Amino acid sequence: MSGVRVLVGTRKGAFVLTADGTRKKWNVSGPHFAGWEIYHVKGSPVNPDRIYASQTSGWFGQLLQRSDDGGKSWEPVGNEFAYDGETGTHQWYDGTPHPWEFKRVWHVEPSLTEPDTVYAGIEDAALFRSKDGGKSWQELSGLRKHGSGSHWQPGAGGMCLHTIIQDPSNPQRMYIAISAAGTFRTDDGGTTWKPVNHGLRSEFMPDPTAEVGHCVHRIALHPSRPNVLFMQKHWDVMRSDDAGDSWHEVSGNLPTDFGFPIDVHAHEPETIYVVPIKSDSEHFPPEGKLRVYRSRSGGNEWEALTKGLPQQDCYVNVLRDAMAVDSLDTCGIYFGTTGGQVYASADGGDSWNSIVRDLPPVLSVEVQTLQ
Repeated sequence: MSGVRVLVGTRKGAFVLTADGTRKKWNVSGPHFAGWEIYHVKGSPVNPDRIYASQTSGWFGQLLQRSDDGGKSWEPVGNEFAYDGETGTHQWYDGTPHPWEFKRVWHVEPSLTEPDTVYAGIEDAALFRSKDGGKSWQELSGLRKHGSGSHWQPGAGGMCLHTIIQDPSNPQRMYIAISAAGTFRTDDGGTTWKPVNHGLRSEFMPDPTAEVGHCVHRIALHPSRPNVLFMQKHWDVMRSDDAGDSWHEVSGNLPTDFGFPIDVHAHEPETIYVVPIKSDSEHFPPEGKLRVYRSRSGGNEWEALTKGLPQQDCYVNVLRDAMAVDSLDTCGIYFGTTGGQVYASADGGDSWNSIVRDLPPVLSVEVQTLQ
């Protein structure tokens, strides 16, 4: 029988939740790397036994971990991301300091087609690639050499490259998002990049419609329509129908258009999900009611999904990497909160239940569908 593996990164370790295709009974493994911040955990779409985890701490610095048995055991990889405690900087293995501050790996993204290729998004913003399962890394330096770097600035969480999306129909095309710089696209495998932010407006910037400098929180696409992108921005939910060349707002009747995650139903490319929070200064649900909002029309028209979610005195947040979907016949939706709950819906969002509670604050949620 098919099943799912939910990978959860938290402030104090990683957790692996597994269930069969009914998604009714869950087994919990963890904490792995107890006491460490696990910014992101992501499984390979090519090899279901392979998982990568970004492990970090202010004291010991940054490590990457890899599992080749579904999370039962782990080995450290990527020594190039090691921390030099004597100088207080991150350095390459050859001892050459980076010309910019390297703080942590925010996001790891395994290749859609190559079992040993994986990408890493870094703070301060940069993109790296490994072709040997994370053992060695090379920067895709064309991004930082784009020339707009002087206009990049840190968001509240830092100047992080937090989203990496590969085009399943074109192996040369990839999208990344940086807070606060915006969204960029490569059409030549990462050699060169162009900003794709036309139509975004950010009132905090001197020029609200500038080419770069926007605080993009998350972008998503459906594999069947890789030219259609959805974005949760620092204020505004946006949509592009031309691979990011232009954007238009689809916030519609949301109670607030501020939030962090956005995701797309596995089988319905016009069905999208967001979790609005009150504002950029009050990171909790409006009225203390935890509601996921779903649009079946690709935006503008939204419905609140509340069954099984707390509807009073709830003041948690849902971070940018803390929502994911599975690809079972009835699509499952998952999200984690800063209160340590992981919620799941096995019916596309119509009803929810807490599959685990009382974890440390959840930083990321990813899903592997198992056959």
